[in-house]
Amino acid sequence: MLLKKNYPPEGNSRTPPSREELLSAAADGSILEATAVRCDADHNLHVALGAYTGIIPREECALGIDTGKTREIAILSRVGKPVCFRVLSINGTQCILSRRAAQREALDALFSSLSPGDIIPARVTHMEPFGAFVDIGCGVVSFIGIENISVSRISHPSERFFPGQDIRAAVLSVDRTLERVTLTHRELLGTWEENAAQFSVGETVCGIVRSTEDYGVFVELTPNLSGLAEKRFPVAPGQTVSCYIKSILPERMKIKLNLIDLLTGFSVPPMEYFVDGDHLDRWQYSPDCCLTRHIATEFC
Repeated sequence: MLLKKNYPPEGNSRTPPSREELLSAAADGSILEATAVRCDADHNLHVALGAYTGIIPREECALGIDTGKTREIAILSRVGKPVCFRVLSINGTQCILSRRAAQREALDALFSSLSPGDIIPARVTHMEPFGAFVDIGCGVVSFIGIENISVSRISHPSERFFPGQDIRAAVLSVDRTLERVTLTHRELLGTWEENAAQFSVGETVCGIVRSTEDYGVFVELTPNLSGLAEKRFPVAPGQTVSCYIKSILPERMKIKLNLIDLLTGFSVPPMEYFVDGDHLDRWQYSPDCCLTRHIATEFC
């Protein structure tokens, strides 16, 4: 499958490239994608190409492998997954491929076009307690810190994302020296007022317990909106509850709740993005009338 010049994340191809696509890519440098089916003892990746044998030599498997900047796990973890590549040569039925060359082209294109505040597509690859790693094109990895995933606090990125999930994210910084793009996600999930507008005083709604404190229980109503409820019965983070909305106070950026019941089998609604465009100059979460807290992001 031939990838477009916008360098999408790996994982868009469902069929191996045809003979004609391979020959064309060898001639014009187009980027293709297929599945890595094996990593041999020398850490060369073998790629399924139908009647052809595709090999990505170890040093061509990823940017930074040749210098040690990228660890060997970046090769091993590609087995069974799609990989982007350029065709370096075809000798009979054997194709020598380079994922590194595809990544280099994608990264150069990203650096030449991206600025802080740009909103781009990304695909979640894996998660750690401190944040989520995402593919922003041809296997080029970027990072979203856990504090930038949502305004509502979470203990692990898996509470918001899952591997393989397609998301949108905003560019927080571009470091051309370190060849690093850092992303943020919370700015796309709406302001306090946009989220609070979905609820009314007197309603009973569902939410997820995110933390319990001596003075109450924080219940997430949306990824960017939480309320505080009095403790009426034992609950633990991660449990779902129904709660009654007592008051909505934009001047204090607070929602007061009463716990009603502990729920089972509640499905968390999908995330909703509140940004339609492809760029943000500034984002302010706090209502203008709120004088107690100020949450905003300046993209510069």
